[in-house]
Amino acid sequence: MPTPNSPPAPYSPAPHAPVRWVLALSTQVLRMERHLLTALMTLLVLLILLNVVTRYTGMPIYWVDEAAVYTVVWLTFVGASVMTRLRMDFAVTMLTDHLGARGAKAFKVVATSGVLLFGLAMLVMCWVWMDPLGIARYGFDAKEFAAESFNFIYTERTQTLNWPTWVLQLILPIFSATFSVHALANLLEDMGAAERVQHAGFDVVNADAVN
Repeated sequence: MPTPNSPPAPYSPAPHAPVRWVLALSTQVLRMERHLLTALMTLLVLLILLNVVTRYTGMPIYWVDEAAVYTVVWLTFVGASVMTRLRMDFAVTMLTDHLGARGAKAFKVVATSGVLLFGLAMLVMCWVWMDPLGIARYGFDAKEFAAESFNFIYTERTQTLNWPTWVLQLILPIFSATFSVHALANLLEDMGAAERVQHAGFDVVNADAVN
């Protein structure tokens, strides 16, 4: 609580509207990812328990293992997106530790820009790989599309679940989009266009909360 003799807090101008929109979008995506992480972790635990019980009773369900594997894959990508926004990714600071505040800030901007470029490049790769316009030109006929383009993503199915693999692989473009949004929000904060946002409900970013 400020006292009568305490200096006034430094004035920080409100960020411009596009910056606020990016930060708000990143925050909303982060909230959805938090609920998705909870759902996926619950699903994984249930699948493991189901696998243990059915194997113990001598009636194993053959598709449970594959379902658990794909659940872990989705958990990994969603968690990686969350960790990007919370800045929990790994960093090597041997160089920046010997620089001044301005130099360290410049290197942080360069590093975050590289993360954003990686996310955008991955998004473009997913667009080329899945080729939604191409499959649409063939009336969403997967066999005709595969015969002409030699892209069999829409004809392949999983081994035991017998699901279309492209449905499960949607996590790649989803991750690329959310990852890019979070990277852009981080970049705007690193450039000083907005103050760093504190995300409620993610106390694990605090070192004291890990243990």
